[in-house]
Amino acid sequence: MRALPVGDDALLVEVSSGEEAQALHAELLRRRAQGSLAVREIVPAARTVLLDGLADPARLASELTTSEVPPAPPRARAVVELPVRYDGPDLAEVAAHWGVLPHEVAEIHANTEFSVAFCGFAPGFGYLTGLPPRYDVPRRATPRTAVPAGAVALAGPYTGVYPRSSPGGWQLIGTTDAVLWDHTRVPAALLSPGTRVRFVPVGRS
Repeated sequence: MRALPVGDDALLVEVSSGEEAQALHAELLRRRAQGSLAVREIVPAARTVLLDGLADPARLASELTTSEVPPAPPRARAVVELPVRYDGPDLAEVAAHWGVLPHEVAEIHANTEFSVAFCGFAPGFGYLTGLPPRYDVPRRATPRTAVPAGAVALAGPYTGVYPRSSPGGWQLIGTTDAVLWDHTRVPAALLSPGTRVRFVPVGRS
């Protein structure tokens, strides 16, 4: 673990894996909820956690780098279910990469419980983990100039849902009508770090 100062009152903590980042994020949230950590914002990423608004970043850096972070506790939050049609243009390519039939991609994906490791790229976009490493897939060699809103996609170890139309190089396996980002909703993002997610097949796959 390495803790780097960011400005006068922030700290970027680097760890070696996504699992460690999720565990550290959970531990920092626990400390804030208990009142033992005063911080304005805690932002997880793939292998880092940013803490902003600290009174004494150096003290916390020393404490974190000399202590052991406990594993993340089981998720207690309710599961968000996203209806999905497994009709993506890259479904056959993903099936070939996995060594299964296209309908088996849908079955494997829908039978997995995911959790949001972190958010980024676009408002409402969550990086979901849960698939075993053998199902990692590469990004497309040539990104698409426009991926439609609601596209369910895979890249590396992650699943994601595009909250709006944008360029993208992920492998598209399905579509959902769920609204991932709505500025009139509280909270605006349907998914946030720690959210448990399941994809529920609808229609024909």
